[in-house]
Amino acid sequence: MVSFGDFSTLCHQTPSYPWCNLFYRQLEHHDSAALTGASANTSSAPVGINPECGILRVGSNGSLGNIANIIACGLSVFFMVALIVWTSRRKAAVGRVELRLFFILYLLTLPFQLLSTGSFLEQGSTALTAITAVHAGFVAATFWTLLGNGIVSTQVVEDGTLSALIPFNFFTLAFFVATTYIALDVAFSFTTVFGPSNPPQALHSVPLFVLTTIWPLAAVILYFCLMIYVVLGILNEVRPVWYFVLAAVLFVLSQLDYFLLNKVICRGSSEKIDGSFVATVLETAAVGVMYLAWKGITEDDWDDYYPR
Repeated sequence: MVSFGDFSTLCHQTPSYPWCNLFYRQLEHHDSAALTGASANTSSAPVGINPECGILRVGSNGSLGNIANIIACGLSVFFMVALIVWTSRRKAAVGRVELRLFFILYLLTLPFQLLSTGSFLEQGSTALTAITAVHAGFVAATFWTLLGNGIVSTQVVEDGTLSALIPFNFFTLAFFVATTYIALDVAFSFTTVFGPSNPPQALHSVPLFVLTTIWPLAAVILYFCLMIYVVLGILNEVRPVWYFVLAAVLFVLSQLDYFLLNKVICRGSSEKIDGSFVATVLETAAVGVMYLAWKGITEDDWDDYYPR
């Protein structure tokens, strides 16, 4: 029976699910017999724990690794750099500093995603495990900056000031440090607090599950609700709402692809690619639409609504 906080089903059925790298290391040291099938050979093992479908490590049987997602992440990096530059140029726009920080954090997740899911590094290696833990930290911090942008947009505190930036940056750092530490403890078992799963095959960690699965979803929902309130309730505008709706739809589609179509694409391509590249493209597109929404509501009335 699967309980809350178990990653066993996700790691078995979802190709390229990055947090499985943490549990591979854990199993390798505490219950190596649980690693079977493709996961038994560390030199060629794909991302996952005994996955139903997985892309072998680069060089194994001619594998190019998760090449499709590698390309998607690479292109997304260039796109995000452009968004950061465009955002920086709009010096008078409300929430510019906070939105730029969100874009920077999302940009940082991309190379770590590329490395943690690209099937470059050997499963169970210290390098792959540490990279995955930092990736988890950046993901949790990124979704805080998303929610933080929603809070700032209400002007409960004035954007760009110390009263806004100090708590904004504090919680960004707190989410990053806490999640990275928990992820490292799950993998390396520094302590028994976040250490080995019991039983090992359950791949159990409630804190890691909350921070990497529940928290991002909650942050997206709260951000969406805040922005709808701001646009409709404060600005009394309708058109920008559709940008936020489109961004939400793109994000939902990315998650549906990742958890429902990922394995279908993996099997259909004979384990050459999986659906993670589609999820990456859709997530990056959602971020791009968010920029258009922000640009739309900060062009005219928004700048004048709150005197600086």
